[in-house]
Amino acid sequence: MLRGHLWTIAPRVRHALGRQDPTESNAAVDSEWSTQVADDRWGSVRLSGLLGTVAGARGLVIVVPGLGGARNSHYMAGAARGIVEAGMSYLLFEPRGSDLTGEDLYHAGLTADLVAAVASSELRSYETIHLLGYSLGGHLVLRYATLQPDPRVASVAAVCSPLDLHAAQEAFDKPARWLYRQYILGRLRRLYRPIAMRRDLASSLEAVVAAKTLREWDRLTVVPRFGFSDPDDYYTQMSVSKRLDQLATPALLVASQGDPMVPPEALEPVLAQNVGRLRVEWVDGGGHVSFPDDVDLGFPGPKGLEGQVVSWLRQPGSQA
Repeated sequence: MLRGHLWTIAPRVRHALGRQDPTESNAAVDSEWSTQVADDRWGSVRLSGLLGTVAGARGLVIVVPGLGGARNSHYMAGAARGIVEAGMSYLLFEPRGSDLTGEDLYHAGLTADLVAAVASSELRSYETIHLLGYSLGGHLVLRYATLQPDPRVASVAAVCSPLDLHAAQEAFDKPARWLYRQYILGRLRRLYRPIAMRRDLASSLEAVVAAKTLREWDRLTVVPRFGFSDPDDYYTQMSVSKRLDQLATPALLVASQGDPMVPPEALEPVLAQNVGRLRVEWVDGGGHVSFPDDVDLGFPGPKGLEGQVVSWLRQPGSQA
């Protein structure tokens, strides 16, 4: 487990000390991307991201960050490089509010944002679209793949992602994960502040800032904003765990035995059931969304997490 902690923390520290542009030294041409998604409460909500276009590419990968993440999260840079090396374009997608503009909150099952992104005018020219989600973003892409996805969406992959939201919350809120909880809640507070200044929300900024657990965060923010009765109602309705047999595309989950944030015990009960078209690859090394450079999942692409995952996304049917 100690190695899992080191693999989780060290890449974030390195990234914070020497942040680089996600597309530095690759062949993509970057441009700002945005679209609107219809919303029952606000009318419409703006979504944002970074579109990296590779000349002649007919395929694109939409990359979705984890809870509190954004386009500049350390794993997004690795994903961008791996996608471009495979000759595809990418969209480093930011769910509503992730860009700190105060648009709105999002949650683990809010697939409307992905529907709007896939349908956006800038992506219409791509013949094939793949989805890659990290941590909670992986839960989001898996859930999307169970809900009649766009016909162009050929495959989805999730890295270190929860499947049962209640089990994941209980594991994450344990005292032993205090450090990670402080980190994630700190990022979520930063996201909530501009929303509270712009929107009429049920919970005050002071109450949300004082939240000490993920469950409390969900109770104060997600539950009232989206009409759930309580956190358990949210977790039950939105968890992809009971929908995996409805996956409409091939799907991949990469999980780490040493993950301190989404530990194996939060996944194993779900994986013992019918998981439909979900392929699961366990990695002995690494931590939460961070792995050694020589990780080999047995796919024909270059070694390393991104090279292996992108290789699978391109040809999931041939790698069964």
